[in-house]
Amino acid sequence: MTFVVEQIQVGQMENFTYLVIDKDEKEIAVIDPSWDLEKIFEIIKKNSYHVKYIINTHSHFDHILGNEQIATITKCQIIQHENSKDKHDISVKDKDIIKVGKITMEVISTPGHSKDSICLIINSQIIITGDTLFVGNCGRIDLPGGDINDMYESLFGKIIKLNDDLIVYPGHNYGNKPVSTIGEEKKNNYVLSPRTKNEFIELMY
Repeated sequence: MTFVVEQIQVGQMENFTYLVIDKDEKEIAVIDPSWDLEKIFEIIKKNSYHVKYIINTHSHFDHILGNEQIATITKCQIIQHENSKDKHDISVKDKDIIKVGKITMEVISTPGHSKDSICLIINSQIIITGDTLFVGNCGRIDLPGGDINDMYESLFGKIIKLNDDLIVYPGHNYGNKPVSTIGEEKKNNYVLSPRTKNEFIELMY
């Protein structure tokens, strides 16, 4: 099976939209569509891709803005975490599996930035981290739905335990490069340095 993940920077907030593509089956998922949808539609049309799902890493406006337009045009279904109160067709929870063509995506529930934040592990090789983990930082916890205790548990109870070789694709281009690995982030990302929850709270505030 040939699969690729297309990373597309969009809008004025340095968001990333992702296309997870099974090239053999010509089936794709669109992750976090927001601005510059013409870029997405151009790739879909050029390659005759079938959009199976829109998947949102969380439901903040800058990650779901393009949902309705893409869903209307492609007739695909929208997937969000079960804690999301935004419009979607399929709810998922921790450890659920999403299939696109022959691609397997494991849902990792990672609240902290929002109550419905998820990461997606793709074919045990790539992790799309949304606004949970950035290159060199983590997502804000002072927005609606944010919780510093949840963020600590997501980072130190889940993210830091993942395979070092997983390639990290974040929700925004906020770091010194657009892509990293879990191993690199353990070494270089100050928020993942070993510390107690109280120390983490002091750091973040």
